[in-house]
Amino acid sequence: MQNHHMLLSLCLLYATGFACMKIQRMIYHKDKIITGEKKMLKKNVELDGKTIFVTGAAGFIGSNLILMLMKNIQKVHIVGIDNMNDYYDVSLKEFRLNEMKELDALMSGDFTFIKGSIADKALINELFVKYKPQVVVNLAAQAGVRYSIENPDAYIESNLIGFYNILEACRHSYDNGNSGVEHLVYASSSSVYGSNKKIPYAVEDKVDNPVSLYAATKKSDELLAHAYSKLYGIPATGLRFFTVYGPAGRPDMAYFGFTNKLVKNEMIEIFNYGNCKRDFTYIDDIVTGVQAILQCAPLPNEDGVKYKIYNIGNNQPESLLDFVAILQEELKAANVLPEDYDFESHKKLVGMQPGDVEITYADVSELERDFGFKPATSLREGLKRFAQWYKKFYG
Repeated sequence: MQNHHMLLSLCLLYATGFACMKIQRMIYHKDKIITGEKKMLKKNVELDGKTIFVTGAAGFIGSNLILMLMKNIQKVHIVGIDNMNDYYDVSLKEFRLNEMKELDALMSGDFTFIKGSIADKALINELFVKYKPQVVVNLAAQAGVRYSIENPDAYIESNLIGFYNILEACRHSYDNGNSGVEHLVYASSSSVYGSNKKIPYAVEDKVDNPVSLYAATKKSDELLAHAYSKLYGIPATGLRFFTVYGPAGRPDMAYFGFTNKLVKNEMIEIFNYGNCKRDFTYIDDIVTGVQAILQCAPLPNEDGVKYKIYNIGNNQPESLLDFVAILQEELKAANVLPEDYDFESHKKLVGMQPGDVEITYADVSELERDFGFKPATSLREGLKRFAQWYKKFYG
Protein backbone atom coordinates (compact mmCIF):
# COMPACT_ATOMS: atom_id res chain seq x y z
CA MET A 1 0.00 0.00 0.00
CA GLN A 2 2.85 2.25 0.95
CA ASN A 3 4.49 1.48 -2.37
CA HIS A 4 1.25 2.45 -4.13
CA HIS A 5 1.22 5.79 -2.30
CA MET A 6 4.86 6.35 -3.15
CA LEU A 7 4.23 5.45 -6.79
CA LEU A 8 1.17 7.73 -6.89
CA SER A 9 3.19 10.55 -5.33
CA LEU A 10 5.95 10.05 -7.86
CA CYS A 11 3.42 10.03 -10.69
CA LEU A 12 1.81 13.22 -9.36
CA LEU A 13 5.21 14.82 -8.91
CA TYR A 14 6.24 13.76 -12.39
CA ALA A 15 2.93 14.91 -13.86
CA THR A 16 3.13 18.21 -11.98
CA GLY A 17 6.73 18.70 -13.06
CA PHE A 18 5.84 17.81 -16.63
CA ALA A 19 2.89 20.20 -16.50
CA CYS A 20 5.12 22.93 -15.06
CA MET A 21 7.69 22.28 -17.75
CA LYS A 22 4.92 22.36 -20.35
CA ILE A 23 3.54 25.62 -18.88
CA GLN A 24 7.04 27.05 -18.78
CA ARG A 25 7.51 26.07 -22.41
CA MET A 26 4.16 27.65 -23.27
CA ILE A 27 5.08 30.83 -21.40
CA TYR A 28 8.49 30.87 -23.04
CA HIS A 29 6.90 30.20 -26.41
CA LYS A 30 4.34 32.93 -25.79
CA ASP A 31 7.05 35.37 -24.73
CA LYS A 32 9.01 34.45 -27.78
CA ILE A 33 6.03 35.20 -30.00
CA ILE A 34 5.39 38.49 -28.23
CA THR A 35 9.00 39.63 -28.27
CA GLY A 36 9.45 38.31 -31.79
CA GLU A 37 6.56 40.32 -33.16
CA LYS A 38 7.54 43.42 -35.08
CA LYS A 39 5.50 46.23 -33.60
CA MET A 40 4.95 49.63 -35.15
CA LEU A 41 7.72 52.09 -34.40
CA LYS A 42 7.22 54.59 -31.60
CA LYS A 43 7.45 58.26 -32.51
CA ASN A 44 10.72 59.78 -31.30
CA VAL A 45 10.63 63.09 -33.19
CA GLU A 46 8.00 65.61 -32.11
CA LEU A 47 7.01 67.86 -35.02
CA ASP A 48 4.77 70.33 -33.17
CA GLY A 49 6.48 73.70 -32.96
CA LYS A 50 9.57 72.48 -34.81
CA THR A 51 11.38 74.03 -37.77
CA ILE A 52 11.32 71.77 -40.82
CA PHE A 53 13.54 72.54 -43.81
CA VAL A 54 12.11 71.20 -47.08
CA THR A 55 14.11 71.33 -50.31
CA GLY A 56 12.26 71.09 -53.61
CA ALA A 57 9.44 72.97 -51.89
CA ALA A 58 7.69 73.94 -55.13
CA GLY A 59 8.06 70.44 -56.54
CA PHE A 60 5.29 67.87 -56.73
CA ILE A 61 6.06 65.86 -53.58
CA GLY A 62 7.59 68.77 -51.65
CA SER A 63 4.60 71.07 -52.04
CA ASN A 64 2.08 68.37 -51.13
CA LEU A 65 4.12 67.39 -48.07
CA ILE A 66 4.25 71.01 -46.91
CA LEU A 67 0.47 71.38 -47.34
CA MET A 68 -0.12 68.24 -45.28
CA LEU A 69 2.29 69.31 -42.52
CA MET A 70 0.70 72.77 -42.32
CA LYS A 71 -2.72 71.16 -41.90
CA ASN A 72 -1.70 68.43 -39.44
CA ILE A 73 1.12 69.84 -37.29
CA GLN A 74 0.58 72.58 -34.69
CA LYS A 75 2.70 75.74 -34.90
CA VAL A 76 5.13 74.16 -37.35
CA HIS A 77 7.73 76.43 -38.95
CA ILE A 78 8.46 75.34 -42.50
CA VAL A 79 11.34 76.77 -44.48
CA GLY A 80 11.19 75.79 -48.14
CA ILE A 81 13.75 76.24 -50.89
CA ASP A 82 13.39 75.69 -54.64
CA ASN A 83 15.34 76.99 -57.63
CA MET A 84 12.13 77.23 -59.70
CA ASN A 85 13.94 75.93 -62.80
CA ASP A 86 12.19 75.55 -66.13
CA TYR A 87 12.67 71.78 -66.53
CA TYR A 88 8.89 71.86 -66.83
CA ASP A 89 6.19 74.57 -66.87
CA VAL A 90 7.06 77.04 -64.09
CA SER A 91 3.38 78.06 -63.80
CA LEU A 92 2.74 74.69 -62.11
CA LYS A 93 5.38 75.48 -59.47
CA GLU A 94 3.87 78.93 -58.99
CA PHE A 95 0.42 77.34 -58.61
CA ARG A 96 1.77 75.06 -55.86
CA LEU A 97 3.50 77.96 -54.12
CA ASN A 98 0.29 79.98 -54.13
CA GLU A 99 -1.55 77.06 -52.53
CA MET A 100 1.01 77.00 -49.72
CA LYS A 101 0.91 80.76 -49.22
CA GLU A 102 -2.90 80.77 -49.08
CA LEU A 103 -2.90 77.96 -46.50
CA ASP A 104 -0.16 79.71 -44.52
CA ALA A 105 -2.54 82.61 -43.81
CA LEU A 106 -5.05 80.20 -42.23
CA MET A 107 -2.83 77.90 -40.15
CA SER A 108 -1.14 78.22 -36.75
CA GLY A 109 2.35 77.67 -38.16
CA ASP A 110 4.25 79.62 -40.79
CA PHE A 111 5.84 79.02 -44.18
CA THR A 112 8.93 80.82 -45.47
CA PHE A 113 10.01 80.38 -49.08
CA ILE A 114 13.49 80.99 -50.45
CA LYS A 115 14.23 80.92 -54.16
CA GLY A 116 17.64 79.36 -54.51
CA SER A 117 19.64 76.24 -55.29
CA ILE A 118 20.83 73.57 -52.89
CA ALA A 119 24.01 73.50 -55.00
CA ASP A 120 24.78 76.95 -53.51
CA LYS A 121 26.78 75.88 -50.46
CA ALA A 122 27.02 79.36 -48.93
CA LEU A 123 23.24 79.81 -49.14
CA ILE A 124 22.51 76.43 -47.54
CA ASN A 125 24.94 77.12 -44.69
CA GLU A 126 23.41 80.56 -44.18
CA LEU A 127 19.88 79.10 -43.98
CA PHE A 128 20.92 76.42 -41.48
CA VAL A 129 22.58 79.05 -39.26
CA LYS A 130 19.58 81.37 -39.49
CA TYR A 131 16.69 78.91 -39.09
CA LYS A 132 18.37 75.99 -37.24
CA PRO A 133 16.05 73.27 -38.63
CA GLN A 134 15.47 70.24 -36.44
CA VAL A 135 14.04 68.15 -39.29
CA VAL A 136 15.33 68.21 -42.88
CA VAL A 137 13.51 66.77 -45.90
CA ASN A 138 15.59 66.73 -49.06
CA LEU A 139 13.23 66.41 -52.03
CA ALA A 140 15.13 68.72 -54.39
CA ALA A 141 16.55 66.82 -57.34
CA GLN A 142 16.81 66.98 -61.07
CA ALA A 143 14.18 64.42 -61.99
CA GLY A 144 13.59 62.32 -65.09
CA VAL A 145 15.39 59.21 -66.30
CA ARG A 146 15.44 60.11 -70.00
CA TYR A 147 16.44 63.74 -69.41
CA SER A 148 19.55 62.54 -67.54
CA ILE A 149 20.90 61.07 -70.78
CA GLU A 150 20.65 64.45 -72.54
CA ASN A 151 21.60 66.79 -69.66
CA PRO A 152 23.96 65.01 -67.26
CA ASP A 153 25.40 68.21 -65.73
CA ALA A 154 22.06 69.14 -64.12
CA TYR A 155 21.96 65.79 -62.29
CA ILE A 156 25.48 66.03 -60.91
CA GLU A 157 24.86 69.59 -59.68
CA SER A 158 21.53 68.97 -57.94
CA ASN A 159 21.52 65.29 -57.01
CA LEU A 160 25.15 64.99 -55.90
CA ILE A 161 26.64 68.40 -55.11
CA GLY A 162 23.33 69.71 -53.74
CA PHE A 163 22.78 66.69 -51.51
CA TYR A 164 26.40 66.85 -50.31
CA ASN A 165 25.77 70.46 -49.22
CA ILE A 166 22.69 69.34 -47.26
CA LEU A 167 24.67 66.56 -45.56
CA GLU A 168 27.47 68.98 -44.64
CA ALA A 169 24.97 71.45 -43.19
CA CYS A 170 23.38 68.66 -41.15
CA ARG A 171 26.82 67.59 -39.93
CA HIS A 172 27.71 71.08 -38.72
CA SER A 173 24.32 71.58 -37.07
CA TYR A 174 25.83 69.69 -34.09
CA ASP A 175 28.78 72.06 -33.75
CA ASN A 176 29.44 73.70 -30.38
CA GLY A 177 27.23 71.20 -28.58
CA ASN A 178 24.04 72.15 -30.41
CA SER A 179 21.30 69.52 -30.55
CA GLY A 180 21.17 69.94 -34.33
CA VAL A 181 19.18 67.93 -36.85
CA GLU A 182 16.98 65.24 -35.28
CA HIS A 183 16.09 63.53 -38.55
CA LEU A 184 17.15 63.82 -42.19
CA VAL A 185 14.74 62.28 -44.69
CA TYR A 186 15.75 62.29 -48.34
CA ALA A 187 14.32 61.16 -51.67
CA SER A 188 15.83 58.18 -53.39
CA SER A 189 14.05 56.39 -56.23
CA SER A 190 12.79 53.03 -57.44
CA SER A 191 15.19 53.55 -60.38
CA VAL A 192 18.06 52.29 -58.18
CA TYR A 193 16.78 48.74 -58.74
CA GLY A 194 17.80 49.04 -62.40
CA SER A 195 16.96 45.96 -64.41
CA ASN A 196 16.72 43.62 -61.42
CA LYS A 197 14.79 40.49 -62.36
CA LYS A 198 13.52 39.68 -58.85
CA ILE A 199 10.16 41.27 -58.10
CA PRO A 200 8.73 42.81 -56.05
CA TYR A 201 11.74 44.99 -55.32
CA ALA A 202 12.81 44.78 -51.67
CA VAL A 203 15.16 47.21 -49.91
CA GLU A 204 17.60 44.35 -49.24
CA ASP A 205 18.00 43.64 -52.96
CA LYS A 206 21.26 44.36 -54.72
CA VAL A 207 21.21 47.79 -56.38
CA ASP A 208 24.66 47.98 -57.96
CA ASN A 209 23.66 48.05 -61.63
CA PRO A 210 21.90 51.35 -62.47
CA VAL A 211 20.71 51.75 -66.06
CA SER A 212 20.62 55.58 -66.09
CA LEU A 213 22.65 58.47 -64.68
CA TYR A 214 19.58 59.50 -62.67
CA ALA A 215 19.53 56.08 -60.97
CA ALA A 216 23.30 56.26 -60.36
CA THR A 217 22.96 59.64 -58.62
CA LYS A 218 20.17 58.31 -56.40
CA LYS A 219 22.21 55.28 -55.39
CA SER A 220 25.13 57.63 -54.71
CA ASP A 221 22.88 59.68 -52.41
CA GLU A 222 22.09 56.56 -50.39
CA LEU A 223 25.81 55.80 -50.00
CA LEU A 224 26.63 59.39 -49.03
CA ALA A 225 23.83 59.45 -46.45
CA HIS A 226 25.04 56.17 -44.95
CA ALA A 227 28.61 57.47 -44.68
CA TYR A 228 27.53 60.71 -42.99
CA SER A 229 25.21 58.83 -40.65
CA LYS A 230 28.06 56.49 -39.69
CA LEU A 231 30.66 59.23 -39.29
CA TYR A 232 28.62 62.01 -37.71
CA GLY A 233 25.59 60.32 -36.19
CA ILE A 234 23.01 61.97 -38.47
CA PRO A 235 19.75 59.96 -38.23
CA ALA A 236 18.94 59.47 -41.93
CA THR A 237 16.08 57.78 -43.78
CA GLY A 238 16.03 57.28 -47.55
CA LEU A 239 12.76 56.85 -49.44
CA ARG A 240 12.61 54.97 -52.72
CA PHE A 241 9.56 56.47 -54.42
CA PHE A 242 7.63 54.48 -57.02
CA THR A 243 5.95 56.40 -59.91
CA VAL A 244 4.15 59.15 -58.01
CA TYR A 245 1.14 60.73 -59.74
CA GLY A 246 -1.78 63.05 -59.03
CA PRO A 247 -3.15 66.60 -59.56
CA ALA A 248 -0.58 69.32 -60.38
CA GLY A 249 2.06 66.66 -60.91
CA ARG A 250 5.03 66.62 -63.26
CA PRO A 251 4.22 67.10 -66.96
CA ASP A 252 7.07 64.78 -67.95
CA MET A 253 5.28 61.85 -66.28
CA ALA A 254 3.29 59.61 -68.64
CA TYR A 255 -0.23 60.38 -67.37
CA PHE A 256 0.33 64.16 -67.63
CA GLY A 257 2.29 64.07 -70.90
CA PHE A 258 -0.27 61.77 -72.53
CA THR A 259 -3.09 64.11 -71.50
CA ASN A 260 -1.33 67.16 -72.95
CA LYS A 261 -0.84 65.37 -76.27
CA LEU A 262 -4.35 63.94 -76.48
CA VAL A 263 -5.85 67.37 -75.85
CA LYS A 264 -3.81 68.69 -78.79
CA ASN A 265 -4.86 65.73 -80.99
CA GLU A 266 -1.27 64.47 -81.07
CA MET A 267 -0.10 60.85 -81.04
CA ILE A 268 0.98 59.27 -77.77
CA GLU A 269 3.77 56.69 -77.78
CA ILE A 270 3.39 53.73 -75.43
CA PHE A 271 6.81 52.24 -74.78
CA ASN A 272 7.80 48.58 -74.93
CA TYR A 273 4.65 48.01 -76.99
CA GLY A 274 2.56 48.43 -73.84
CA ASN A 275 4.33 45.59 -72.02
CA CYS A 276 5.42 47.77 -69.12
CA LYS A 277 4.07 47.73 -65.59
CA ARG A 278 4.38 50.54 -63.07
CA ASP A 279 3.65 50.73 -59.36
CA PHE A 280 1.63 53.97 -59.64
CA THR A 281 1.35 55.63 -56.21
CA TYR A 282 -1.03 58.50 -55.55
CA ILE A 283 0.50 61.67 -54.10
CA ASP A 284 -1.71 61.78 -50.96
CA ASP A 285 -0.60 58.26 -50.06
CA ILE A 286 3.03 59.23 -50.57
CA VAL A 287 2.98 62.29 -48.30
CA THR A 288 0.97 60.43 -45.63
CA GLY A 289 3.81 57.92 -45.52
CA VAL A 290 6.48 60.63 -45.44
CA GLN A 291 4.80 62.45 -42.55
CA ALA A 292 4.73 59.23 -40.51
CA ILE A 293 8.39 58.52 -41.28
CA LEU A 294 9.48 62.05 -40.28
CA GLN A 295 8.36 61.32 -36.72
CA CYS A 296 10.45 58.14 -36.39
CA ALA A 297 14.17 58.74 -36.71
CA PRO A 298 16.04 55.44 -37.12
CA LEU A 299 17.65 53.96 -34.04
CA PRO A 300 21.19 52.55 -34.31
CA ASN A 301 21.25 49.33 -36.34
CA GLU A 302 23.50 46.33 -35.62
CA ASP A 303 26.45 48.38 -36.88
CA GLY A 304 25.53 51.34 -34.68
CA VAL A 305 24.37 53.45 -37.64
CA LYS A 306 21.15 55.48 -37.48
CA TYR A 307 20.18 54.74 -41.05
CA LYS A 308 17.17 53.25 -42.81
CA ILE A 309 15.72 52.90 -46.32
CA TYR A 310 12.09 52.27 -47.25
CA ASN A 311 10.21 51.62 -50.45
CA ILE A 312 7.11 53.78 -50.87
CA GLY A 313 4.89 52.33 -53.55
CA ASN A 314 1.46 50.90 -54.12
CA ASN A 315 2.57 47.25 -54.07
CA GLN A 316 0.30 46.74 -57.08
CA PRO A 317 1.87 47.16 -60.53
CA GLU A 318 -0.51 48.19 -63.28
CA SER A 319 -0.18 47.46 -66.98
CA LEU A 320 0.61 50.58 -69.01
CA LEU A 321 -2.17 49.68 -71.45
CA ASP A 322 -4.72 49.36 -68.62
CA PHE A 323 -3.46 52.60 -67.14
CA VAL A 324 -3.91 54.46 -70.45
CA ALA A 325 -7.40 52.97 -70.91
CA ILE A 326 -8.49 54.21 -67.45
CA LEU A 327 -6.88 57.60 -68.08
CA GLN A 328 -8.81 58.23 -71.31
CA GLU A 329 -12.08 57.14 -69.65
CA GLU A 330 -11.57 59.59 -66.78
CA LEU A 331 -10.50 62.39 -69.15
CA LYS A 332 -13.79 61.93 -71.02
CA ALA A 333 -15.77 61.83 -67.75
CA ALA A 334 -14.17 65.15 -66.69
CA ASN A 335 -14.86 66.71 -70.12
CA VAL A 336 -11.15 67.12 -70.82
CA LEU A 337 -11.73 65.00 -73.95
CA PRO A 338 -15.02 64.78 -75.88
CA GLU A 339 -17.13 61.67 -75.34
CA ASP A 340 -16.61 60.54 -78.96
CA TYR A 341 -12.82 61.01 -78.90
CA ASP A 342 -11.13 58.34 -81.07
CA PHE A 343 -8.46 57.25 -78.64
CA GLU A 344 -7.22 54.25 -80.66
CA SER A 345 -6.20 56.44 -83.61
CA HIS A 346 -4.00 58.54 -81.28
CA LYS A 347 -2.11 55.60 -79.79
CA LYS A 348 1.18 54.20 -81.11
CA LEU A 349 3.05 51.24 -79.63
CA VAL A 350 6.85 51.66 -79.74
CA GLY A 351 9.96 49.94 -78.36
CA MET A 352 11.66 50.44 -74.99
CA GLN A 353 13.41 53.76 -74.33
CA PRO A 354 17.10 53.86 -73.22
CA GLY A 355 17.41 53.88 -69.43
CA ASP A 356 13.89 52.54 -68.93
CA VAL A 357 12.86 49.29 -67.23
CA GLU A 358 9.99 46.90 -67.94
CA ILE A 359 8.45 46.74 -64.47
CA THR A 360 8.57 48.55 -61.14
CA TYR A 361 6.95 46.80 -58.19
CA ALA A 362 7.51 47.78 -54.56
CA ASP A 363 7.72 45.44 -51.60
CA VAL A 364 6.35 47.77 -48.90
CA SER A 365 6.18 45.18 -46.10
CA GLU A 366 8.70 47.08 -43.92
CA LEU A 367 6.76 50.32 -44.27
CA GLU A 368 3.55 48.51 -43.38
CA ARG A 369 5.19 46.78 -40.40
CA ASP A 370 6.87 49.90 -38.97
CA PHE A 371 4.11 52.45 -39.63
CA GLY A 372 0.94 50.51 -40.41
CA PHE A 373 1.07 52.27 -43.76
CA LYS A 374 -0.51 50.97 -46.94
CA PRO A 375 -1.53 53.14 -49.91
CA ALA A 376 -5.32 53.43 -50.11
CA THR A 377 -6.03 55.23 -53.41
CA SER A 378 -6.98 53.12 -56.42
CA LEU A 379 -5.55 53.99 -59.82
CA ARG A 380 -9.00 54.91 -61.14
CA GLU A 381 -9.73 57.22 -58.20
CA GLY A 382 -6.32 58.87 -58.51
CA LEU A 383 -6.66 59.46 -62.26
CA LYS A 384 -10.19 60.75 -61.73
CA ARG A 385 -8.86 63.40 -59.33
CA PHE A 386 -6.10 64.30 -61.79
CA ALA A 387 -8.58 64.66 -64.68
CA GLN A 388 -10.85 66.91 -62.60
CA TRP A 389 -7.91 69.08 -61.56
CA TYR A 390 -6.66 69.27 -65.18
CA LYS A 391 -10.05 70.49 -66.37
CA LYS A 392 -10.15 73.15 -63.65
CA PHE A 393 -6.54 74.30 -64.19
CA TYR A 394 -6.40 74.34 -67.99
CA GLY A 395 -10.10 74.81 -68.74
